Amino acid sequence: MNILTFEQHEAPAEGAAGILVVDNTVDPRSLALDGVQRIDLNFPKFTDGRAYSQAYMLRRRLGFAGEIRATGDVLIDQLVQMARSGFTTAVLRQGLKADAAQRQFDRFKGFYQGDAAHPAPHFAEAAEHA
Repeated sequence: MNILTFEQHEAPAEGAAGILVVDNTVDPRSLALDGVQRIDLNFPKFTDGRAYSQAYMLRRRLGFAGEIRATGDVLIDQLVQMARSGFTTAVLRQGLKADAAQRQFDRFKGFYQGDAAHPAPHFAEAAEHA
C-alpha cells in the first residue's frame, strides 16, 4: 500500500480526467468507470466505515483495477484493513507520519481468510502451492 502524508496529497481539480471523487453515500454500482484510473473514497470520520464497503465492491464485484485512494480522517490503525478491502493508497490525516505506518503492516504477515487483494483463503492458497 502506498502511504501519503496529508501534505503529499494533492486533491484533484474539479472534473479532472480519469479521477473520480466519490462521496461515501454513493453506490459504486452506479458509477461509470470507463477511463477512470483513480477513485478517491472519503472517510469523513474514522468511525465511518462505508468507504471500506465501497472499495471492496469496486475491486471484487466491479473489477476495478486502478488506484483506490483513502482520504479524510485516515488513521494508521486502519491501514491494514484498508489494504485488505482494496485500497491501494491512503492519505493520512494531518499530523500523522508515514514512516510509522509501515510498522502496522509488519505486525501482520498474513491472514487466514480471503480479502479483496487475495480472495482465496489461506488453506486454499497453501493447497495450491503444495
